[in-house]
Amino acid sequence: MKRKPFVAGQFYPGTRERLRETIRSMTDPAAARKKALAVVSPHAGYIYSGPVAAAVFASTALPPVIVILGPAHREIGPLFAIQAEGSWQTPLGESPIEASLASRILAACSLVEENEPAHLMEHSLEVQLPFIQYFREDAAIVPICVSAEAGYAELDALGRALADAVRAHGDECLIVASTDMSHYVSQKTAEKQDMRAIDKVLGLDPLGLFTTVVDERISMCGFQPTAAALVAALALGARRAELVRYATSGDASGDYTQVVGYAGIRIS
Repeated sequence: MKRKPFVAGQFYPGTRERLRETIRSMTDPAAARKKALAVVSPHAGYIYSGPVAAAVFASTALPPVIVILGPAHREIGPLFAIQAEGSWQTPLGESPIEASLASRILAACSLVEENEPAHLMEHSLEVQLPFIQYFREDAAIVPICVSAEAGYAELDALGRALADAVRAHGDECLIVASTDMSHYVSQKTAEKQDMRAIDKVLGLDPLGLFTTVVDERISMCGFQPTAAALVAALALGARRAELVRYATSGDASGDYTQVVGYAGIRIS
C-alpha cells in the first residue's frame, strides 16, 4: 500500500518547493553530522517544532534504513502497529518500506501486528518523514505506531526485538522516537517537567523515563516510543545521549502562558 500524506498542508507545507524551502530555512548547513543509534524528535506543526527537528536531523548522519516509532493519538487496536510493505509519500517524494526488516521485527515480537489502517490518520510518524527525505532521499523506513495502552514490559519487549531485528538485518539503521514534551502548561512548568523527563533520556534510563512521566503526570505524548527506542539503543550498545535543542511553542507564538515543549536528542 502507498500511504498518502494526511497532514501535508496542515502540519507542514503541502508543496515540494515550499516544503524544501521551509526545511532549508531551519537548517544549519555547517552542522557536523554525527552517527547515532537513535534520535528523539518532535512532531508538532513545523512553525512550532520544526527548528528542533531540523537541528536533530541536520546534525545526524542518516543511514539507509530508518525505523520510526510514534505514539498513536487515536485508538489503534494492537499495542504496536507496523506497516510491513509498500511505501509512504510526502510532497518531497516516496519512501519505500524496508520489508525485510519489518518482517524480522514481526517475527521477533508477537506484540507487533501488521496494521496499515492504524497509520492512515496518524501524524506523529508522518511529520518526521520530510526531514528524512530532505537529508537522505534514498532512505527506506519501517513505521511503527505505539498504542497509549502499552506498559513498560511490552515496551521493553519491543525495544529488545527491534535491536535483535536490526542486528540480524545487517544494514546500518537509525531509530527515530517521535514525541512532543509537556502540553499546554506555563513555560516555567514545561521547562521543569520536561527537564525531568529529558534527564532520564540523557541518563539512558528507559524505565526511569516511563515511571517519571507516569508518576509525575507529565504530558509527554511519546514517552512510550521513546522508552522503547532507548531499550533498543542500549541493546545495540548506546553509551551516551546529548540534548541537541530544546524549545517550546512560546518561542514561535510569543505566548508563554500555555506552551508545548519540544526536545531533540541524539543517542549514540
